[in-house]
Amino acid sequence: MSKFDDRKTGQDQKFAPSMLEALVCPLTHSLLEYNSGTQELISHKAGLAFPIRDGIPIMLVDAARSINND
Repeated sequence: MSKFDDRKTGQDQKFAPSMLEALVCPLTHSLLEYNSGTQELISHKAGLAFPIRDGIPIMLVDAARSINND
């Protein structure tokens, strides 16, 4: 068996909400909100949702989706 056989799948790896203390929006430097349902970090100020893939937040503006600020 290799050491990779025990790796967790992407479904098993979860984002640790405690990371929010260290992360800010790369565009506005504002605080982020964690949405566990969509697995995204939301920047209301920028109107962007940053995806979380395999438990890792992708903090690139080009990877974020636009959200409505209703």
